[in-house]
Amino acid sequence: MINKGKIVIIGASNVGSAILNKITDFQLASEIVLLDINADKAKGEALDASHATSCIYSTNINVHAGTYSDCRDAGIIIITAGPSIRPGETPDRLILAKTNIKIMNSIMTEITKYTKDAMIIAITNPLDVATYYISTHFDYPREKIVGTGTMLETFRFRRILADHYHVDPKNIHGYILGEHGNSAFTAWSTVNIAGMPLEHLDECFNFSQKINRQAIEDEIVQVAYDIINLKGWTNTGIAMVACRFIKSILYDEHTILPMSAVFEGEYGLRDIALSIPRMLCAEGVVKSFEVKLTETEQNLLFSSAASVKNALSCCKNL
Repeated sequence: MINKGKIVIIGASNVGSAILNKITDFQLASEIVLLDINADKAKGEALDASHATSCIYSTNINVHAGTYSDCRDAGIIIITAGPSIRPGETPDRLILAKTNIKIMNSIMTEITKYTKDAMIIAITNPLDVATYYISTHFDYPREKIVGTGTMLETFRFRRILADHYHVDPKNIHGYILGEHGNSAFTAWSTVNIAGMPLEHLDECFNFSQKINRQAIEDEIVQVAYDIINLKGWTNTGIAMVACRFIKSILYDEHTILPMSAVFEGEYGLRDIALSIPRMLCAEGVVKSFEVKLTETEQNLLFSSAASVKNALSCCKNL
């Protein structure tokens, strides 16, 4: 029987540990199991987090290290394992493809020994390559596999635009779509602030100078590498993204978020995973939305698809 409150996190490094801490902070699980190739690291992180549950403000979550057999009754499995871009390295997540596809193969081979019922949230980069691979090579229900995709870029975009207009970022609506990586693009046609359309924002906010869209687009891509070069890794933002997805699943919210999954003909695309708005609930991904994009935006989506397909072609013989 599935324990909907049980979450297994595979990978106990910077991202996995940040997700563990956010889940405990937001009380989104009854049990959290941490797995890592470095068993001592997993045990240490789990012990550290478990001690925080003694606080009067905390839920008594059962936090512990474990093995793949813990996936047997898990409600959600989060995959963060695999190396990431390091400070000073080429700023392109796609270069990780060959290494992390091998890791995904190993992880999914183990998971499928025990379950095909848990929701799987993929975070490992290159995100879209990993999402496509695990969705198409293991006879796992496709609707139960979702990649966090451009939700993180969308969070960053909303923060950047919020700082520009001095407004709460939660009032900003709009998406970054395509690849979780360098070919992600801003779907400006979807953007508004509290219902005020993009073309009237400068007027509404009494800005005499029009917003520089290109500068914002460049910042969205560059800021991830700035964080990596400044602190060594990114983990807080993506941990919040993971919790947003977890909450949607646990509470059956039917939330529409930009997320990565395999295309089934949307925009004429197949055999690729990219981010577009999709509806997520307890049953998984139940609907994809082919939102109306401008011709330029559609071409950017196709460019994103070509970028990810190129990375996938390099992994075919692995």
